[in-house]
Amino acid sequence: MTFIVIIPARLASTRLPGKPLADLGGKPMVVRVAEQAALSGAARVIVATDHDSIRAACAAHGVEVCMTRSDHPSGTDRIAEVARTLALPPDAVVVNLQGDEPLIDPALLAACAAQISATVPMATCAHPLHDVLEAFNPNVVKVVLDKNGRALYFSRATIPWHRDGFAQSRESLPQGYVPLRHIGLYAYSNAFLQTYPTLSASPLEAIEALEQLRVLWHGVAIAVHMTDSAPAAGVDTPEDLARVQAHYGVL
Repeated sequence: MTFIVIIPARLASTRLPGKPLADLGGKPMVVRVAEQAALSGAARVIVATDHDSIRAACAAHGVEVCMTRSDHPSGTDRIAEVARTLALPPDAVVVNLQGDEPLIDPALLAACAAQISATVPMATCAHPLHDVLEAFNPNVVKVVLDKNGRALYFSRATIPWHRDGFAQSRESLPQGYVPLRHIGLYAYSNAFLQTYPTLSASPLEAIEALEQLRVLWHGVAIAVHMTDSAPAAGVDTPEDLARVQAHYGVL
């Protein structure tokens, strides 16, 4: 399947200021992310930003950039603007890759894009969760699927709730119970990507603080590609940055 990758990148970060430009083995993080994306087989990889320093850093390394407005409420709105600027056709498939994922597996991007069809305009990924602490961690988003591998619901809560198993103990996961952890990677048909900004926010989205619940609220199908294990963690904190810098330091 032909697809393009758009990487929204903003300079502002409360926990790690200037994150997209953080040095990873001599290149800015956003450039490293774009290089990983290029290994996925994408037809194009484009960084979407509203900051000239990010534009300049990408241009210096030959990475395509599209400047956007600075007032977008989400990264999804930002990449929708890029798709309009590029005049992509309605059936184009766009992968939304966060700019703080320099170690993302390129194959995961292609697999996510491959889930898009005429009846399923949005896709994401998940993997089995085996750690009881993560199962109960509200910062770890869980997803439940229908028989066709489409999302029924995303939650910060432990879903599905194993009534009998957790009644006995919450120190370990019940035998045979495997919740699914959501991976924050998305693909869209461009037709739906342009529709998304017009969708009203849902009460569930506000309660859970999960943007993808807006899509389910409006009755739109989300396909979920299953992978065996968690992808490499992204960069959210100074500790994360040190870990990834160490990785590039030994290449």
